[in-house]
Amino acid sequence: MTIKKFLLNLLLMLLLVLFVFGGVLLWLRFYTNHGQRLELPDYNGKHIVEATEDAEDRSFQLVVKDSTHRVGVPGGIILSQNPKPGSRVKENRKIYVDVAKYNPDLIALADMRPMYGREYENKRKELASQFINSKIKGRRYDPGEPNHILEVWYEGELIDGNSGRKTGVNIKVGSTLEFIVSSYEGGQVSSTDYSCKTLREAKWIFDQYRLRIGDIERIGVITDMDNAYIIAQDPPHEEGKEIPFGTRINLSVQQEKPERCESASQ
Repeated sequence: MTIKKFLLNLLLMLLLVLFVFGGVLLWLRFYTNHGQRLELPDYNGKHIVEATEDAEDRSFQLVVKDSTHRVGVPGGIILSQNPKPGSRVKENRKIYVDVAKYNPDLIALADMRPMYGREYENKRKELASQFINSKIKGRRYDPGEPNHILEVWYEGELIDGNSGRKTGVNIKVGSTLEFIVSSYEGGQVSSTDYSCKTLREAKWIFDQYRLRIGDIERIGVITDMDNAYIIAQDPPHEEGKEIPFGTRINLSVQQEKPERCESASQ
């Protein structure tokens, strides 16, 4: 055997050994990694595009299971994932995620329960359960009970009131409705002369006109306050004058009916 042939055979043997050794290493690597469990990253709060790229680099698959509108959260942000972060999973495991919608959900005004004439605080709580915010835009005098809804405004437009609802309006979930609510303030009533009336009669009129009884001055001995007669009031009565609701009127009373009241009634 020549030296040249010997060297050639030796080279072939070395190549064979290297090939076998390399094959064994690859097999061992595959065998070692096969079935290996990897720790799942936390994708919550990440954008779906960014998270998908990271998952593919780690041999995971991200699958969008559902999309939900979340107030204040940009579209495409991952809200939850299953399995949870930190779970040990195999390669190519599918990771199911919920993401925030790009466009908010809409609620048709026509499908919403009546708002005009309803008590504001109760309606505010009801709207909050639908993730709609409420704000008092202003107050206006109304002869009915206070804090009841007179007008509903949305994005600068009147959408509900005593003239009815505006058609074709959709309310974005997470947005704000503004309200004009009723108030006793701003209303007025004509000045009334309470002289010669009993305190009981005056109280009934005060309640009707939403006025307040102030200080009561007793003239002489009073044995029956409700049936005592009013002889003076402050501020005094002025024919044709309008006074605001809630005005406080001081009264002077005596037990006996004044003689001028007797003559006035005849």
